[in-house]
Amino acid sequence: MNGLSRPRQGRWIAGVCAGLARRFGLTPTVVRLIAVLSCLLPGPQFVVYIVLWIMLPNDDVDAREPWTASTR
Repeated sequence: MNGLSRPRQGRWIAGVCAGLARRFGLTPTVVRLIAVLSCLLPGPQFVVYIVLWIMLPNDDVDAREPWTASTR
């Protein structure tokens, strides 16, 4: 999946950093470190994280894990 979405596996809080890392070809650790370090600078970083949490969809479980679709 090339779109921007929050993965269901490997997330720490909401999966925003993991989704951004996957989309841009980085490791989640690097994106998390950048996010934490950016909070030292003035700006709306925390608000942007919350907005991305709300706006980014979760990964489509049915497309990635077909065995879970029949158990619902």
